Amino acid sequence: MMKKYCLYILICLMGASCSEQLIEKPKSLASENFYNTDAEAEAAVNAIYGPMRTNNGLGINYPAQLEGMADYGNSRGSQTPVSLYQGLDNTNANRVGVIWDNFYQSIRNANLVIQNVPTGTDITEANKLKYVAEAKFLRSLLYFALVRNWDGVPLRTEANMSEANLPRATVAEVYQQIVADALEAENGLPDTPAAIGRPTKWAAKTLLSEVYLYQEDWAQASAKAGEVIASGKFDLVATTVSEDLQKIFGPEVVNTPEEIFYFKYNRQQGFGLVSYAHRKTSEYNYYGPGGVYAQYTDSVSNSFIKEWDAMDLRKAHILYNVDIGLGPNSCLFRKFRDPDATSGAGNDYPWYRYADLLLFHAEADARANGAVTAEALESINKVHRRAYGFPAQVPSSVDFKMSDYNLDEFIDLVVRERGYETMYEGKRWLDLKRLGIAKQRIKEVKDIDVAEKHMLWPIPNSELLYNTAINAENQNPGY
Repeated sequence: MMKKYCLYILICLMGASCSEQLIEKPKSLASENFYNTDAEAEAAVNAIYGPMRTNNGLGINYPAQLEGMADYGNSRGSQTPVSLYQGLDNTNANRVGVIWDNFYQSIRNANLVIQNVPTGTDITEANKLKYVAEAKFLRSLLYFALVRNWDGVPLRTEANMSEANLPRATVAEVYQQIVADALEAENGLPDTPAAIGRPTKWAAKTLLSEVYLYQEDWAQASAKAGEVIASGKFDLVATTVSEDLQKIFGPEVVNTPEEIFYFKYNRQQGFGLVSYAHRKTSEYNYYGPGGVYAQYTDSVSNSFIKEWDAMDLRKAHILYNVDIGLGPNSCLFRKFRDPDATSGAGNDYPWYRYADLLLFHAEADARANGAVTAEALESINKVHRRAYGFPAQVPSSVDFKMSDYNLDEFIDLVVRERGYETMYEGKRWLDLKRLGIAKQRIKEVKDIDVAEKHMLWPIPNSELLYNTAINAENQNPGY
């Protein structure tokens, strides 16, 4: 644990206690007196991470809300309405509201870096480029999260920071900003991370690959993913038994060859990840203080879980059977487990793993070519082989075969594989929405008709009350 703790002394100054200091300095000091040295510029970049990675952002609320909508599980307790698919109640509307607030705080801090670092007097041009590129990468990532969950949102940049009242931009305008920022990040970020947890140009390429998937620009999505693959800088962590997957997700892991871009967490107060996810019982101790297990599933009644091959190491790694009063087949999720946690889990949040990138490539390359390609097939097979304990680079007995799939069937296969591979990472619902099959899947698996209002989160009162350019008529449908 000491190794990971020391890492966070370096990199997790991006969190709660640090963010209070770093966010206030740019407010209280004139910009010409603050952004002039590398130390000051780096402190300002660190402040971008603070709000977004807290419990009211990526630490709890963001993944919890998204996991409640995935087809493979259900929410419980105060999160129950999330899995009823009829729109959010006040409690959960408030939860997504603070996600919005924290994401925009981080965007504001990114804007300050983008605006002020280029005029720093004691920073080299190369370092100015690096700091601004990191800020633009994070701003791009944040707007990508916002537009997928809220649709068009106010575009706050360094050019309009003093304007409080901004209307909702169109979805196309938000994506235009996302791509512009990500392309600049790709050009300005380093080849290798400045420190563990910092983004690189390969993280920017991976972000672009996914963004292009959302824009149905299959050729660009495939090309960006292909560049990351061709770099040879990443590889899947090898497995032979299910517990080997802890080498990817375990709380003591610092980084792996699979890590493209993760948000770093540890057991310090305010720095932990997903404490809501686990339950401490006499039989199981997957989270030290206990936990409330906000989501659960059923190994029989949920078809996605029932159809999951028991020989797939991922299934045994993530699911554990606990009768929570709903029958003997109920299961909880343990991907992010930390028995030694104190007030938060030490597991990192894997925003982009190499497995993500390979599956982006598999889908994009097949779509770009209008047919299953050898390259697309190899990308999905690498992920699938590792899931069964085989070497990822070597053909195996579990390989999918090109002759068995037409294009549509292959895309369905990739979507299924991604569902199993990224389970409990807050990605499944967004995938289903992108593909236009969210309502269909929930009906098939849970027999629930999804209300249209449930497809987006409501614009929070914090925005409606203080931004006169957005009123009740601009609210998302049904709220």
